[in-house]
Amino acid sequence: MQRGSALSWVLKQGFFMAIPDSFIQELLNRVDIVDVVDASVPLKKAGANYSACCPFHNEKTPSFTVSPTKQFYHCFGCGAHGTALGFLMEYQGLGFVDAVHDLAKRVGMTVPQETRTVDRAAEEAAVGMHEALQIAMHYYRAELKKSEKAIAYLKGRGLSGEIAAKFQIGYAPPGWQNLESVLPDYQSETLNAVGLVITNEQGRRYDRFRDRIMFPIHDQKGQVIGFGGRVLGGEGDDAGPKYLNSPETPLFQKGHELYGLFLARRAIRESGRALVVEGYMDVVALAQYGIGYAVAALGTATTPYHITKLMRQTDDIVFCFDGDAAGGKAAWRAAMNSLPALTDGLRLSFLFLPPEHDPDTYIRAHGKEGFEAALKGTLPLSQYLVQTLSAANDMQSQEGRVRFLNDAEPILRQIQAPALSLLLRKRCAELAGVSQGELESLLHLGQPSAKKPAAPARSLRKPPTLARRLIHMLLLRPQLALQLPPRLVAAGSNAEDDLLRHLQRLAAASQNAKPAALLQALRESAPAQLMAELAAELIGLDDAFEIENEFEGALKQLRESQGQRDLTEVLRIAQEQGLQVLTPEQKALLQRFRRGGTQSGE
Repeated sequence: MQRGSALSWVLKQGFFMAIPDSFIQELLNRVDIVDVVDASVPLKKAGANYSACCPFHNEKTPSFTVSPTKQFYHCFGCGAHGTALGFLMEYQGLGFVDAVHDLAKRVGMTVPQETRTVDRAAEEAAVGMHEALQIAMHYYRAELKKSEKAIAYLKGRGLSGEIAAKFQIGYAPPGWQNLESVLPDYQSETLNAVGLVITNEQGRRYDRFRDRIMFPIHDQKGQVIGFGGRVLGGEGDDAGPKYLNSPETPLFQKGHELYGLFLARRAIRESGRALVVEGYMDVVALAQYGIGYAVAALGTATTPYHITKLMRQTDDIVFCFDGDAAGGKAAWRAAMNSLPALTDGLRLSFLFLPPEHDPDTYIRAHGKEGFEAALKGTLPLSQYLVQTLSAANDMQSQEGRVRFLNDAEPILRQIQAPALSLLLRKRCAELAGVSQGELESLLHLGQPSAKKPAAPARSLRKPPTLARRLIHMLLLRPQLALQLPPRLVAAGSNAEDDLLRHLQRLAAASQNAKPAALLQALRESAPAQLMAELAAELIGLDDAFEIENEFEGALKQLRESQGQRDLTEVLRIAQEQGLQVLTPEQKALLQRFRRGGTQSGE
């Protein structure tokens, strides 16, 4: 494919097909979020709203609230929030387009498509990071269908076409510049930034991935943020490393992401556990056999970020690594890196397979039932730590017990979960033949203390600003945007002010939109934290509060603020240039000021 035909190839693949924003708003106006959520998470009436235990984190007291009037959900426990569209994406793991089609089918709407206009200059322009990765992913998938060698390799590993399609597995063919045929500007710095190409010392550019099975890595929204590439044969000088990952990029940080988590979230919640394995192929093979709750670290040891991310899905995490010595080292690194994130509510355990097996080969040999039977014999973290430390030292000698205590000290110091820390200290003291007090004194360990629960956010929050109050009102009554003169909201440059100006334009054009539709349209216009706070505040607002009276008061405040700004400017001009340069309107304002009034006109 020549460079000139790149854009037509992209358009044929549908990369520039978009669903109109107007349709998204109309869809969210028609759908009932209560029906959507209740189909997956049974809801109970709670006053004007509905509630349930949050499906996005583990809790015993319901803090997940769904508003039928505002048409969005918010969890006061973990902060999860969104519309019916967001719920399908987060809970069921659907991509944006699939979620739109799902909702549209429920209410009998047909999803239109619009093609974004792309001129010739766009062929040479740098594509965005996500778009470049998306184009590459579709190219690799198309190449897999053409390669008998790659297909034979995947079939030899026991993978079906369905599972390959589910994980969007592809193939990067041999050759140095294959991506040049499908990317509009192969010389774009964007391609370097996302790790698709490498530029050598002579300035020559070539594809990073060549002759490899390609595993796309997705973020929590389902967007491709990087790749893992596996050679079809063994490692060697020509083939390079067995696995080659995308480098660290603005979109992809290895220590923060988990392969397969986007697809595994629903299975994790349904099974009540997450299984952490070493490789991409382990994740895919386990899913092939019906174990869809597996994820993998991306070429790095498990980090506290990984543990925290998984804890939002479940409180039962199992590490399962290869049965060889390398797998044992990986398990210990995972345990050490998990210590800062431990809580007393988290069950973290280890499954050690026979030395000749990894998860991929074990499940192919023993099937789903055999693998899940093995999961019943996992080793809890506390037991694993004690056994490993004991095995590394001669516990029959005083010198060995001293070394045992020295090895245990940095571990005990990192564990802040009170109950777990207490029990581990007792057990270590027993094995060393000392009392718990002696152990703590000898190792200079302070007493672990439970973190005090944070005060409710609303009790710490300052009274809402005028801009935020107006945002609340426009979200609930978009018709009021027509009564809000643009000049009165033109001042201010913080995130709230910017959002208010955007919302005013949006609400004026969508006067019948529900709060959920407006929030969905605003999702890219403000920091995520601000959007989360707005969702929590709107859920808490009484549907019956007198918006019109509140709005009149806010308008009065705006006029007074604008009047003060106008007066300050008039006084500055009069002082610097004299009264003769003032306009009639400015002179009238100055006269009102002298009479004791400063309110600006509209």
